[in-house]
This record gives sequence, structure tokens and C-alpha cells, in this order.
Amino acid sequence: MILGKYNIQVNAIGPGYFITDLTEKLVNDPEFNRWVQSEVPLKRWGVPEELIGTAIFLASDASNYVNGHTVYVDGGWQASL
Repeated sequence: MILGKYNIQVNAIGPGYFITDLTEKLVNDPEFNRWVQSEVPLKRWGVPEELIGTAIFLASDASNYVNGHTVYVDGGWQASL
């Protein structure tokens, strides 16, 4: 079913490696932490606050013509694959 005719946009946020309670063990694992810092182009983990702008954009009228996309907020990781 095409939902655009009902002004419904279907988009997603694709987060990369973020520091959260659920990733605490990975952040504290020296080997995995080094791997993230070497593989992510920005050389660091993201923090949840860095998702706010993307969420606001997708929830606002500024994204009315954006449909069927995943916006990756991942420090450039997807672009480097």
C-alpha cells in the first residue's frame, strides 16, 4: 500500500555505535572499543544526544518530501563500507 497519498512518510534512523546502558560492556571492552575507534571515520562512539537533530528533522515539516529513507547517524561508518 502506498501511504504517501495519505501524507504518511516512512523513514528510519540508522544509529551507529552509541554509548548507552545497553552498550556499556562493549564500550568498556578495550579491544572492541579500539575496533570502533579505528573503523568509524569520526574515530569515536556517538552519544544519544546526537540523534536528536535527525529525529526532529524527520518529525518536522522540513521532511515532508522525504519518504522511504534510512538516515544513518553513524559517524560515517556506512559510507566507509
